[in-house]
Amino acid sequence: MPRLRLPRGRLPLPSLFRHPAARRLGRRVKGLAELGTAGYPPDVRRRLLILNLFAYLVAATTAGYALQHIQLDFETYKPLVFINVALLVMALLVPAMHRFSDIAGGLLIVVSEYIALMAFTAYLGRSSGIHLQYIIAAAAPFVVFGLERLRLVTAVVVIGLVLHLVAWFQFPSEVALIRADQEVLDSLYTQAAISTVGLIAASIWYAFRLVERARAETDTLLRNILPDSVADRLKARPGELVADSHDEVSVLFADISGFVALARSLGAAKVVDLLNHIVSEFDKLAARHGVEKIKTIGDAYMAAAGLPEPAEDHAERLARMALDMLETVARVRAETGLALQMRVGMAAGPVLAGVIGTRKFSYDVWGDAVNLAARLESLGAPGRIHVCPVCRERLQHAFDLESRGLTEIKGVGRQETWFLVGQRSQADASTDPRRR
Repeated sequence: MPRLRLPRGRLPLPSLFRHPAARRLGRRVKGLAELGTAGYPPDVRRRLLILNLFAYLVAATTAGYALQHIQLDFETYKPLVFINVALLVMALLVPAMHRFSDIAGGLLIVVSEYIALMAFTAYLGRSSGIHLQYIIAAAAPFVVFGLERLRLVTAVVVIGLVLHLVAWFQFPSEVALIRADQEVLDSLYTQAAISTVGLIAASIWYAFRLVERARAETDTLLRNILPDSVADRLKARPGELVADSHDEVSVLFADISGFVALARSLGAAKVVDLLNHIVSEFDKLAARHGVEKIKTIGDAYMAAAGLPEPAEDHAERLARMALDMLETVARVRAETGLALQMRVGMAAGPVLAGVIGTRKFSYDVWGDAVNLAARLESLGAPGRIHVCPVCRERLQHAFDLESRGLTEIKGVGRQETWFLVGQRSQADASTDPRRR
């Protein structure tokens, strides 16, 4: 499966608007969010990016509180202004802390917030509701530090709970250092409640979003390895043996002749690029013709039709794909100037199919038809599709075939085999006397 490659030092952020000014603003926000995250693995960078955004939110809200207190009564609320300014500076230092450790910024914001919240509660009393923000520790540390540091997360959560209770019991309204108006206290309580609920909801949303993304990526990967119906069976009953018998299936083997010698002259990078291009084109053909790709081994390609879901026209599907495969190789040969030729073998009959392995597992097929298709490919000719008598019987009503004559096949003996030449037009097929 092709992997998505991101430029170093960058993580994708959604664009909310198409207006140029909005895009420029989005790029600036993105740049600020990524400060200090370069060099970390993608999962850690994503976590640090969220932490940076949280730190900027803290900086913005504390700046707002400081301005609010200055406008109310600077002399009365001077201690709160200084605490807010100090917290603002600490929040802005968070991206710089990432150069020391991926948890340094998180620890800085946690310690700063815990001290500041206790100080605010001491000055304004518990009626201000500021101590409610300790409850954010029930969710945010999981996002800030990650599940892999469960002990640290647990410690932060427990300390947050303890500090919340201390603030409640130690600082009732009558012992507050600043006698604030009730209107001010009500406003602060409302803001604290909104920010607490909002940040907890955002943390839970982010966690579920990561789970859904991981589930989608796993599902996509599974369906790139296994047929859809087999993937559904494994998801519904994990660990259950997947083994099926199919009475009528067509199997195809294709191999690029002389590829080993060609690979020596091309070098590793060009060989992989060439194979990737050819196999990707074959995969598109398999999807177009309703054929199941089984696997690739080096420059060999294996596919089957009629499984895991039965199909009456399995031989016709595979024959059309085989013809298109030859056209694809011819096109690549013309584009690259390389002497590419492909042999194809096709056989039909009963097979067994199932999932094997627990690590790097695969969906595979076995049976006489599989062995016969592999031997027909090796005994075939470059640029030709070599088919068995059963395939010839199934295809002769709509395809042109020519006899190869008697062929000695290991494990089978001498048997007449055929070359698939091409598909006849519908008009020619309808006048074929064998269809009457």
